[in-house]
Amino acid sequence: MDPHACGFAAALPPEGTQFAPWGGPSALTSIPRNDVTGIVLAGGQGRRMGGVDKGLVLLDGRPLVTHVLDRFAPQVGDVIINANQNVEHYRAFGYRVVTDAIGGFAGPLAGLHAGLTGAATPYVVTAPCDSPFLPLDLVARLFAALARERAQLAVAKTFDQPHPVFALVQRDVLPHLASFLDSGGRKIDAWYATLAVTEVPFDNEADAFRNINTRAELENSAQPLSNNR
Repeated sequence: MDPHACGFAAALPPEGTQFAPWGGPSALTSIPRNDVTGIVLAGGQGRRMGGVDKGLVLLDGRPLVTHVLDRFAPQVGDVIINANQNVEHYRAFGYRVVTDAIGGFAGPLAGLHAGLTGAATPYVVTAPCDSPFLPLDLVARLFAALARERAQLAVAKTFDQPHPVFALVQRDVLPHLASFLDSGGRKIDAWYATLAVTEVPFDNEADAFRNINTRAELENSAQPLSNNR
């Protein structure tokens, strides 16, 4: 897509940003961690797990969200947790917690909107609270592609399957997102279609994007988690 779509241009990384090969067709970038805020999306209702707050469900004796934070937080300069229930429990993990400005559990775009509003960095990156195996190089690879393609948003993809809740986006898309939500838009794919987007292949880490939606998946994830340590 044209980076100037929707009436605003992409904010590009500064001249002189250095890139280094990571062993594939893309490249890692030396983006400073302090330029990126990580948003953990924990604002859902957990319907497929019986209406529980998935981020607080125990996996291997620890809340699921803590496994995500272990892998996600070292990649960014700041972390914001988006949660719409059990807010004090999430604050106990030591990070800022923001709730949706839009009521009714409006989905991941509402969580992104809340996170973008609370962030002070030029970029934000999202990850869901139910994906404890997320890549340790998620941010670097997403940013490398965003810079290379001069895009506004970079989204992870494995083979032919995009993973829209694993995305790095420029913070200056916030007014555009707010307008989309104000108009009644809720579907993440529909909003992405209005931006300059690049899809970033993670075929070599396909299992890293596996999320946990049911009790059975929770039980089956304990052993793979131990193997990843």
